Amino acid sequence: MDLLTPTTLLKFSIASSIAVVLISWLVRRIMNTINGTLPLPPGPMGLPLIGNLPFIEPDLHRYFLKLSKIYGPIFKLRLGNKLCIVLHSPSVVKEALKDNDITFANHDKLAGAEIITYGGNDIVWNPYGPEWRMLRRVSVHDFINNTTLEVGRAFRRKEIRRMVNTLYHHAGTPVNIGDYTTQTIFNTMTSMLWGGTVGKDTKVASEFKEVLAGIVDLLGQPNISDLFPIIARFDLQGVERKMKGLMSWFDQIFDDILDQRIEMNKATGDDKGETKDFLDILLQLKNGADPKTVLTMSHVKALMLDLAIGGAETTSTTSEWAMTELMTHPEVTEKLQQELETVVGKDNIVEEHHISKLHYLDAVVREILRMHPGLPLLIPHMPSESCQVGGYTIPKGSRVFINVWAIQRDPSVWDDPLEFKPERWFNPNNANVELNGVDFRFLPFGSGRRTCAGFTLAERMLTYNLSSLLHSFNWRLPDGGKLEHEEKFGLVLKKKNPLIVIPTPRLSNPGLYNNA
Repeated sequence: MDLLTPTTLLKFSIASSIAVVLISWLVRRIMNTINGTLPLPPGPMGLPLIGNLPFIEPDLHRYFLKLSKIYGPIFKLRLGNKLCIVLHSPSVVKEALKDNDITFANHDKLAGAEIITYGGNDIVWNPYGPEWRMLRRVSVHDFINNTTLEVGRAFRRKEIRRMVNTLYHHAGTPVNIGDYTTQTIFNTMTSMLWGGTVGKDTKVASEFKEVLAGIVDLLGQPNISDLFPIIARFDLQGVERKMKGLMSWFDQIFDDILDQRIEMNKATGDDKGETKDFLDILLQLKNGADPKTVLTMSHVKALMLDLAIGGAETTSTTSEWAMTELMTHPEVTEKLQQELETVVGKDNIVEEHHISKLHYLDAVVREILRMHPGLPLLIPHMPSESCQVGGYTIPKGSRVFINVWAIQRDPSVWDDPLEFKPERWFNPNNANVELNGVDFRFLPFGSGRRTCAGFTLAERMLTYNLSSLLHSFNWRLPDGGKLEHEEKFGLVLKKKNPLIVIPTPRLSNPGLYNNA
């Protein structure tokens, strides 16, 4: 008898693997029928062990859109050992995040996220339960409430005025508008969080922004450790190693901030006195100011990092997309500037109290968030129990993506969805759609228990920043410049190339460009 050749053995191995997959699939279908269990959603066939990994495309949100046109509004694919479910329509998302809200109240924790949250001590990755509810309450009630938003008004005004003044001194020259908005929003967030200690050192502030951007980039990278947990300890791509390096820098800086604040409070006797910023609130809670809220130093650090990333990174990215769309649609810019002239006046600067009267600006912001949601797939959910959605079974522990980017561009949901049309928000069908995730056609900040805690602050900062840029300056491209809409996919959907534009002052009085 001839020996089997390597080629023959390979063919036999492949054929056997395919046979095993087909038999397993058939057995599951038979057992589901017998037990009355709904089947898994449809989806593309994958390879043994690695599933659909070889076939996925870099722009995951667009790849999922292509698959939805084949398999429908809910489908599956297997990435390594991880079963992934993708939801692609308002109706199936409603079933998941409203009808099964508690079941979907967990996020699928990534290996890198474990590091940056000190083991899950934050509000994004902490599993749903008493501790998460406590952290959420602290974030929403003690930081993002009407009182603290009003207290933070001075910080926001100071940084916006600083940005306008700097741009005024660069009038007529090309500027990277993304850098300016990022710096402004970053300084605003750090001022509200811990008094802007970092922002006083330009070099440290620049490094801190780079660390935040690096953390977001690593979280958005596919990590084989998340797809094959059995080999996670080897960290084959070095994601955890790189994340630990970034966190080491953050720990060093933040430990200095904490030490300075604790010593300052001891010296002034303010450790239990009047609060000045969110860090004071957290330290008071850590020291037992509220017996029902027990915080550790890991909670304090994780919450601060959560809010710094969520507030600075996504809002600055959205601001750059906004300027890109407004440069692309000068007729919208003209309407917006006319409204600003009517409400604010060219002999005045934009203040936050003007914003409630700027209805066309509100429509522009909503249209930006519709076309360019900061998190195109949100943060993946993970059902705590197997459940039924859209006529299919979603197993416990699967990773559930919600393609917000595609839903908000769905022609069956929106008229002319690829057109930038702020006027659509004056249509009676859309006029009452809010940012809180109640209408499942529009979910830029998610929905259900895991709705972004800081969406009201994000909207306020985005609106104030945008109105100030458009009221204070006219904008044009440099000679030979062109507008680009290419995306760089990641956890946050950024522009692939920065927007370079030239500001020209448009206010009547040069004195209005002062910092004061």
